Amino acid sequence: MSVESARSVLVAGGAGYVGSVLVGRLLEAGQRVTVLDALLYDNGASLAGVADHAGFTFVRADIRDREAVEGALDGVDDVVLLAALVGDPVCSSLPELAREVNVDGAGNVLDAAVTAGVERLVFASTCSNYGLRDSDEPATEADQLNPLSLYAETKVEMEHRILERAPEIGAATVLRVATAFGISPRMRFDLTVSEFTRELTLGRELEVYDAETWRPYCHVSDIASAIQATLAAPADTVGGEVFNAGGADGNFTKRGIVEAALSRLGERGAVKWAEGGVDPRNYRVSFDKIIAALGFVPEVSVPAAIASLSAAIDAGLFTDVERRPSFFANNQGMPGVVEGRAA
Repeated sequence: MSVESARSVLVAGGAGYVGSVLVGRLLEAGQRVTVLDALLYDNGASLAGVADHAGFTFVRADIRDREAVEGALDGVDDVVLLAALVGDPVCSSLPELAREVNVDGAGNVLDAAVTAGVERLVFASTCSNYGLRDSDEPATEADQLNPLSLYAETKVEMEHRILERAPEIGAATVLRVATAFGISPRMRFDLTVSEFTRELTLGRELEVYDAETWRPYCHVSDIASAIQATLAAPADTVGGEVFNAGGADGNFTKRGIVEAALSRLGERGAVKWAEGGVDPRNYRVSFDKIIAALGFVPEVSVPAAIASLSAAIDAGLFTDVERRPSFFANNQGMPGVVEGRAA
């Protein structure tokens, strides 16, 4: 497939933890990719590896800028909406900005996509929307949502908007993505698997709250695969649908993550178990629907990713984490934000 004849995909938020992996995968598949990203975390370097690719275009802009969004959509077939303030801590610390970006800005992308007549729109939501469940049964897409944070509230609101307007797009799909892990060009160490692995690899004491709480986890490369599978699926299979994106083997308690890390690392570091954490979420998730509809099953396990990341840390690949906190974490302040607003 030539670049000229390839499908054109706009990835809003393509310089992020998941986006920077997805962009490379789409280009490898022969598609033309435009990334629209405000680079709030000084994370432009995450796209250095694809910057000179013939099918790649970069637009530095904020999704709240309607004119910029409309311009970036020129000639685009499909849209992947990843751009957001991602995570409970950053949304809690910047609530006004969180709503502006995650709802108003995402709404701009939705409106512009409908106007432009795009054929596909994939929205990255979150399994965090399930919040705290009374049942021990894994949550399905049909179960009631229980958002416990501003971040999840904004995602639920956008889910409703997108599903309401789905008939106006060839195929609009919501993916409730499991908590990401794994090595990425825009690496994050403020996520559970990465944080636990790094602290223990470096021989530090790791304090873990609420060890028996459950979460689903999915490797960044597998999340990218789920998005690609959604883009490639028949429109009547994915249009107007919600899919949990992850795999049953990725449901772990925090204690389970620690045990997986210790089995790889041995006696390094120490673990302090504690109660009374500020995050009350506790949920397992069913991924039967995405398996049945798309044949999607994650390939990279949590233990395998722990081993890879620990080896990379030991090799000295991440010695600048403390010097570049905003690049490696979403909760350490953003160079592109001044007094709660994008600079």
